[in-house]
Amino acid sequence: MNGSTIIFYLLAALILGSGLLSVTTRQIFRAAIYLLFTLIGIAGLFFWMEYEFIAAVQIVVYVGGIVVLIIFSIFLTQQAGELLPRQKPTRQLFAALAAFCGLALTMLQVNQYTFSKTTLEATEPTVANIGRQMLDVNENGFALPFEVVSMLLLAAMIGCIVIALKSKPQTT
Repeated sequence: MNGSTIIFYLLAALILGSGLLSVTTRQIFRAAIYLLFTLIGIAGLFFWMEYEFIAAVQIVVYVGGIVVLIIFSIFLTQQAGELLPRQKPTRQLFAALAAFCGLALTMLQVNQYTFSKTTLEATEPTVANIGRQMLDVNENGFALPFEVVSMLLLAAMIGCIVIALKSKPQTT
């Protein structure tokens, strides 16, 4: 086992461990911090694969933007120290079932896909080539997935606003 393999396994352990902790903890601030470590681990994985531009975008957009926005919204709603309510066992069962079905569908797709060598020449991962590939509207462009991801982020922001504006029941 060489150093590169050790780095990969350390990054994978960081990503999986902090990702699991971010969805299982009951303290919302700790969940945001665990999400921060998950995204930093993913950026480290991009650095390890020598995709410095994508790693920098990961750090600037997700770590520097999204996670900081989540942490500020937690502090602004004054829910940083509160515990999230315990989930009902049926809800936990359905969440585990959904995760298992997603894993099964992913494995089914991976097993059906055959990898073959391409005859195309590899392109240099420069900013200009990445931008051309991202925003090209032809068959080999990624404009549609780019827009789908932006719609997903918009839906997540709306969901965060709805959760933050939800009033707590008054206790007397």
